[in-house]
Amino acid sequence: MKKFLAAIIACMAAQGALAGSIYKCTVAGKVAYGDQPCADGAGLELAVRAAPPPDKAASDKLAGDRLRLLALEKERAAGELREERERQRAAKAFAVQRQKCERLRLKQRWLDEDLGRARGEAVAGARLKAKRQAEALAVECPA
Repeated sequence: MKKFLAAIIACMAAQGALAGSIYKCTVAGKVAYGDQPCADGAGLELAVRAAPPPDKAASDKLAGDRLRLLALEKERAAGELREERERQRAAKAFAVQRQKCERLRLKQRWLDEDLGRARGEAVAGARLKAKRQAEALAVECPA
């Protein structure tokens, strides 16, 4: 940033030295402007006023605005980093929950298969286990 300000100040200081004459020439009925006298010698030399000196108050305001801009950019970057971390945490939590639901669904399927193979007195026990697993699945994964 210091280099940028130094470059601006150098350009403003050199502007006065570079400000030369501007020549207005009429060639074939067309007006042309240039930094060198007209070829036929007929033309007007226009006076160029030097640029006014830089305003100290405006320079100070610009420097203050730049500092505020840097602070805002830093704050924005920190906010984006927080949001990204939150998205990653939420994605990880979602993946864990999805895996848990898949395990519960698998266990439910196995208990349903066990219920289908059960015979005699084991049917009541298998039915109860399958019912309880279905309830647990409905609580943990309500979709």
